[in-house]
Amino acid sequence: MFNKVLIAEDHEIRNLGVIKTLEELQITDYEFVSYCDDAVSKLKTAISEEKPYDLLITDLSFDTDFREQKLSSGQELIAEVRQLQPNIKIIAFSIEKKPSIIDELFKKHHINGFVSKGRNDGKELKSAIKKVFENKIVIPQEIINSIRNNSFEFTNYDVYLVELLAKGWRQQEIEDHFKNTNIKPDSRSSIEKRLSELRESLSAKNNTEMVVLCKDLGII
Repeated sequence: MFNKVLIAEDHEIRNLGVIKTLEELQITDYEFVSYCDDAVSKLKTAISEEKPYDLLITDLSFDTDFREQKLSSGQELIAEVRQLQPNIKIIAFSIEKKPSIIDELFKKHHINGFVSKGRNDGKELKSAIKKVFENKIVIPQEIINSIRNNSFEFTNYDVYLVELLAKGWRQQEIEDHFKNTNIKPDSRSSIEKRLSELRESLSAKNNTEMVVLCKDLGII
């Protein structure tokens, strides 16, 4: 499980629920900040001390007050953190409901999970933390539905290609198999081109992430 967690949340009442969730997961090393700038400062300090955080849980909206801030939203914080510590896991925990905004967090900033605040959000956050720790991507159902409605159609060829990748086949093995079974297109360049198109359609950084997304979306 995660060893060190940073939570960016400006409503103290919400923090109580997050604390309960973390303690249920036996995570004891965690810190809260109410400002995005403070989150960046703590991340920088942890990195310099060679004791980096391995999970950031952040809200998207932060109330403004007398204190001037360089970063004023969770989106800005996530973008800054991705530059500062690219491999840190990030879960957005927010009341945001617009699929387009949530979708952008996954596509542009490559967050690892999104949990909606509301009824049963403690249980959902706990589940999301577990899944993200297992290198899974936690996508809200409304975003999955949006992707299904807007993404181009996966052909039988595409599905089979991704299924082979999911089984651990290398591209050279797939090429040989396609040629032996007369599945077209079967050239290495054609296979690589199609995989590139599929990754782009799902905004996946690599084949591994694409396979995970395809499983989450029920494509394979």
